[in-house]
Amino acid sequence: FAGDPRFSFILLDKNVGKRKAQIAAIRRSSGDLVLNVDSDTTLASDVVTKLALKMQDPAVGAAMGQLTASNRSDTWLTRLIDMEYWLACNEERAAQARFGAVMCCCGPCAMYRRSALLLLLDQYETQLFRGKPSDFGEDRHLTILMLKAGLRTEYVPDAIAATVVPDRLGPYLRQQLRWARSTFRDTFLALRLLPSLDRYLTLDVVGQNLGPLLLALSVLAGLAQLALTATVPWSAVLMIAAMTIIRCSVVAFRARQLRFLGFSLHTFINVFLLL
Repeated sequence: FAGDPRFSFILLDKNVGKRKAQIAAIRRSSGDLVLNVDSDTTLASDVVTKLALKMQDPAVGAAMGQLTASNRSDTWLTRLIDMEYWLACNEERAAQARFGAVMCCCGPCAMYRRSALLLLLDQYETQLFRGKPSDFGEDRHLTILMLKAGLRTEYVPDAIAATVVPDRLGPYLRQQLRWARSTFRDTFLALRLLPSLDRYLTLDVVGQNLGPLLLALSVLAGLAQLALTATVPWSAVLMIAAMTIIRCSVVAFRARQLRFLGFSLHTFINVFLLL
């Protein structure tokens, strides 16, 4: 594409990270809309059109498409992650979009209104974490800045983007750790924003952050009971199993795909590794 006059490539002197690269491109762009795509992501041919149609409403500051795993068939883990992405998009983001506030427009496929981006770039560029420039959670932070500016953020389920997902546990756990740090950190930024949004979003954000902590507490209490009394905490085990089966059954019904029953295996990764 280098010889095509419609394309302009920006080569930075050194690798300064995703955030700085985004900012360099945005500042030199001229279109009304900016599409962010990760380098390991392939877009369906109609993604730009479908996202741009959603952005015709001037009250919308950002919109994201639906993510799938391009390497879904590689390993048992990539199959689970593909189902996890479906859940994240078609349950969490879809529900948030009903109230005009997707809390994180995912990096692999997100479109932004350039006029709003230009007003937010200084805040975006200077974000600190523990006194140092932040080098993770760009997509969530930029989404929250859009919401703070009074714009809506949306989800477009038929704008499909396929991205490469980790095929081994080590890289997957490191990815999830980065995302979890971003979620907890940017929740504090979002707390002041929640009163201006629909009350469902308060329930959603509180649930997302307290849910893992309560589950971790349940697991620790169960392990303590096993160690101190030599009895199995069957009530906790059965409750977690019931929640898993119900959730996976509902998703299998909604998606009309029995494979989602297999997502129950992700509970073991969640309880014994992610927590």
